[in-house]
Amino acid sequence: MSAKILDGKTSSQKWLEESKSIVDKLQKKPTLALVRVGNDVASGIYLKKKKNACEHVGIKSLMFEFPDDATQEEIISKIEELNSDSSVTGILVQVPVPKQIDTILLQQKINAKKDVDGFGPYNMGMLFMGKPQLVAATPAGVMRLLDDYNLDASGKICVVVGRSNIVGKPLSMLLLQRNATVIIAHSKTSDLASVCKQADFVFVAVGKCGLITKDMVRAGAVVVDIGMNRPEKGPICGDADFESVSSVASYITPVPGGVGPMTIASLIANTIFAHKLQTDD
Repeated sequence: MSAKILDGKTSSQKWLEESKSIVDKLQKKPTLALVRVGNDVASGIYLKKKKNACEHVGIKSLMFEFPDDATQEEIISKIEELNSDSSVTGILVQVPVPKQIDTILLQQKINAKKDVDGFGPYNMGMLFMGKPQLVAATPAGVMRLLDDYNLDASGKICVVVGRSNIVGKPLSMLLLQRNATVIIAHSKTSDLASVCKQADFVFVAVGKCGLITKDMVRAGAVVVDIGMNRPEKGPICGDADFESVSSVASYITPVPGGVGPMTIASLIANTIFAHKLQTDD
């Protein structure tokens, strides 16, 4: 068996074109505020991609950059300023941030209707209650990718490896809403291989290159690799050993080119939805 590729580049481009057609019809164009703290190289790359996507669909983007030694009070002050600015549709604080910054506190400060990352307590709570509003971009992008390939998780066993607030937890909630049977695995899970082997779908987002290997995947399973690792030596790699796992899986996402592009397209869709929450347009 050779796995079919879940092509995030193609799916994300289709999604972006759908978003562009929506923005073209809006009288008032949305504006996305991007806040960067520090000089993390990967963050700079991601932000450039987000700005390019905004430009492509017709969304205005604003960049606010702070040095590594910025205080939490400075960032909160900027968030509050953006909250009160009616011309700003969405606010995103790029992670990671320097250690003196409390990311969760910042997320709590963002107006729920402008929380395009979907990480704030209101939007996370609404997702938990089964009434999603602005949903975390990566999990929402994963679900869209499955839909594009007609992969239905209803009634299936889905193992989510990783329990972060950014991916693992919200993705688990979205899968539950699709009537999947969800198992959340993590660093303390005993015998991870046997847990994954049960799964019809394996989703992995832990930040460890090649964690999921061929012997951990049931023949015909769908493997969604959400990891993006940059080792000191060698190319970018995912959390799954692509070459070996693709020999047993039915579908697999490549890294890069799988979930990453879907995350950006999802952020754009969230910005448009935030616009609808705030206006009658």
